[in-house]
Amino acid sequence: MHVANEKRYESMKYNYCGVSGLKLPAVSLGLWHNFGDHSDYDNMRKLCRTAFDSGITHFDLANNYGPTEGAAEINFGKILKDDLGVYRDEMIISTKAGYYMWPGPYGDWGSRKYLIASLDQSLKRMGLDYVDIFYHHRMDPDTPLEETMGALAQIVNSGKALYIGLSNYDGPTLERASAILELLKVPFIINQNRYSIFDRTIERNGLKAKAKELGKGIICFSPLAQGMLTDRYLDGIPEDSRVKTDGRFLRENAITEEILSKARALKAIAERRGQTLAEMALAWVLKDSEITSVLIGASKEMQILDNIKSIRNTSFSDEELAQIEKLK
Repeated sequence: MHVANEKRYESMKYNYCGVSGLKLPAVSLGLWHNFGDHSDYDNMRKLCRTAFDSGITHFDLANNYGPTEGAAEINFGKILKDDLGVYRDEMIISTKAGYYMWPGPYGDWGSRKYLIASLDQSLKRMGLDYVDIFYHHRMDPDTPLEETMGALAQIVNSGKALYIGLSNYDGPTLERASAILELLKVPFIINQNRYSIFDRTIERNGLKAKAKELGKGIICFSPLAQGMLTDRYLDGIPEDSRVKTDGRFLRENAITEEILSKARALKAIAERRGQTLAEMALAWVLKDSEITSVLIGASKEMQILDNIKSIRNTSFSDEELAQIEKLK
């Protein structure tokens, strides 16, 4: 069993999820990548230990994270057993359901049948009695919102989740869902959405403004735009990069000269701030009070340590913000 760094809470910042009483670290670890069947288990353990020793208390999963589906939860369950389980009460563990998991009509989307069955499977894979946050992973165009929200209420009432989150919702659907959950007295506290300098969807679809209005937190995934807001691709695409080894989420043709030109200009702004491009990109997301946390992914321990440096300076001058806006 791992013995954690005694000073792990001294350098991390913790923010409330909206108006709730729950705090999350400003930087959280996502297990979307590098925790599947084809990843090295010893490295996974190192990543989680490094994160926890650095004050990252929040570990974010989903039923379909792998590959294969469920693999990240299985591996994280092993890490809890081998290393971090003794610290369970110091950890926020989240998982989600909403994407395809098994054949037939009950293994996808947002029905009561799927959500409850999926969470039961997730808990078994991780060896847990409950998760701290359970998310519905995406809007379901066919299942009544009342059914999906009712399932989330049942999950909390059963003790299998402490809080509820919504992921990949837009502003109007968030407002409707929040009203239902409030009537059901469900502790819905947080939204998880993609957000970065290059991806402003939550600004356009009203989610960011609506979450603030309703007092809900926001945790942002892909804050580095799958690596395009780092130095990773500025001088060509490395052979060991995710683009070359796993093109499911970032394709080579997405890294255009226009994107690279913008990234280089952003890097120049970051350097004037005394930050790397990645540090500035994370700091930019965290600059607004409605953002609770950013979700980082990592394949190396140093990436975690480097990304945490972003919390040292999340203030931007008006001039810097104007320059960044021109490069979005």
